[in-house]
Amino acid sequence: MTSTDKQRKPRGRRPLNKHIHLAAHFPGVNNTTVWTDPRSRSQIDFASFEHLARTAERGLFDFFFLAEGLRLREHKGRVHDLDVVGRPESLTVLNALAAVTERLGLAATVNATFNEPYETARRFATLDHLSGGRAAWNVVTSSDAFTGENFRRGGYLDRADRYTRAAEFVATARELWDSWTPEGQPHPFAHTGRHFDIEGEFTLPRSPQGHPVVIQAGDSPEGREFAASAADVIFTRHGTLEAGRAFYADVKGRLAKYGRTAEDLKIMPGVTVVLGDTAAEAQERAAGIRRQQVSPQNALLTLEQVWGVDLSSYDPDGPLPDIDPVVDSGLSQGRTQRGDPLVVAEQWRALSRAKGLSIRQTVIETTTRQSFIGTSQAVAAELDEFVQSDAADGFILVPHLTPGGLDEFVDQVVPLLQERGAYRTEYAGTTLRSHLGLKEPVRPAREWKA
Repeated sequence: MTSTDKQRKPRGRRPLNKHIHLAAHFPGVNNTTVWTDPRSRSQIDFASFEHLARTAERGLFDFFFLAEGLRLREHKGRVHDLDVVGRPESLTVLNALAAVTERLGLAATVNATFNEPYETARRFATLDHLSGGRAAWNVVTSSDAFTGENFRRGGYLDRADRYTRAAEFVATARELWDSWTPEGQPHPFAHTGRHFDIEGEFTLPRSPQGHPVVIQAGDSPEGREFAASAADVIFTRHGTLEAGRAFYADVKGRLAKYGRTAEDLKIMPGVTVVLGDTAAEAQERAAGIRRQQVSPQNALLTLEQVWGVDLSSYDPDGPLPDIDPVVDSGLSQGRTQRGDPLVVAEQWRALSRAKGLSIRQTVIETTTRQSFIGTSQAVAAELDEFVQSDAADGFILVPHLTPGGLDEFVDQVVPLLQERGAYRTEYAGTTLRSHLGLKEPVRPAREWKA
């Protein structure tokens, strides 16, 4: 979905019935971030988090989003020296950011496989109280035994059980958040289920926005169903207008059976933006960024993840290997698989033959994450089109620089979205739910016994 400078035909001045939601993702462990740029700073220093969060709040974004890394990823039996080493715990960072921001939502990724409901619910309730109702929980799951080695239970959880545990985990957390009486008095709770059997008293009253906002990222049928049943926001990767519309219709169509409406779940794909004074300049900048993101060393690393063997003797500017991948070799640990290695390898070979691409060029083309490329006017128009045509409710921006990667977007694109009437000119409320247009959760009816 590359922007251009082509003039769009006027559609008539109908009132826009949807406003764009925006969030910011802090760059981290991925091939989006460019660490070789001289403007790049630390991913651990609090000043980096503060700069990006303040920029997002200046741009009136809904929330600031932190991913999570529970184990340093390894390649060939050691921590890979081209990866980011060191990731602070998300909720700790966000509690600190609550003191230097006023309206910006604060979203932390916390794994539902390697944590417990009581502790997690308490930590998010604390952030929600400290921030005045701005907390969000990105619920993720894992069946990865490599990550599980850092925890008491190890890799015990079957892949099929990830979402059943996560669904019960979220439901249990909500029971805890609702356990105090409407008058603000602590009341005992008790939960018995397949994964959790707990009882006691929660330490905090209901938070300023009722419950922290729940975010979910996942594209599998199980992930879509979990989002429809339990999430307030879904973080997706669908990149084209057509794919976005199909995903949007599918997930929104699942809501009714859970007694929910289309407005109860916001769909926000992760996107990148590259701007230029002209379309050609933007494309040139985008190509330069991709070359930085996929260095010769990173190109071979990506290839080794698919082939499952040491390819260090290969020339990154030469052809792809003619050998078949070794499935389940364990060469890389802690990384998401790209699919069936044999299928992926054949697809990459076909692309390389058709276009005459080297290893590095193939990796650049097959792993690109750049989404909106063009002038600020063209990008604003295309973002608006995605939302108005029901391909998304908004976007989570993933900048390629830490910490200044949002500056250009906020300075150049946000004012144009405001001129189009598609984006707020000020925060209308104080909580994250108010930013997202989400209703406060209804407290379940129950008898409160003295």
